[in-house]
Amino acid sequence: MTQTLLTIQTQGQGLYEFTDEAADFVRTAGGSDGLLTVFVRHTSCSLLIQENADPDVKTDLHTFFRRLVPPSSDPSMRWVVHTTEGPDDMPAHIKSALTQVSVGIPFSGGRLALGTWQGLYLFEHRDRPHRREIVLHLSA
Repeated sequence: MTQTLLTIQTQGQGLYEFTDEAADFVRTAGGSDGLLTVFVRHTSCSLLIQENADPDVKTDLHTFFRRLVPPSSDPSMRWVVHTTEGPDDMPAHIKSALTQVSVGIPFSGGRLALGTWQGLYLFEHRDRPHRREIVLHLSA
């Protein structure tokens, strides 16, 4: 069992790929076969495994979630009670609840078993920059 903490500095809403960092951790940890568990320690961002070839995918995902859950200042969101941290905060919690804060990725021969076009992303749901912590945990 090996574990590390990865920090990602975001610049606002969007997807931040960290596939290479996760792959480097698995490779240098020396495990041959097992499971990498990735966990984000926050409630207003999430994790995704998503296509990393075409940047339009990231754009479309961001647009979809913004349309699905607009800021609490939008008239359609007047039912929101939790507004003390800004109009992007409660929508960020909802987006996080709709996605995931933990993912498991098998690895074999010291390499992540991701598909050809799959990448690992932090999905930032807040407007302003944040320092996000991600726990990488290796189980053999």
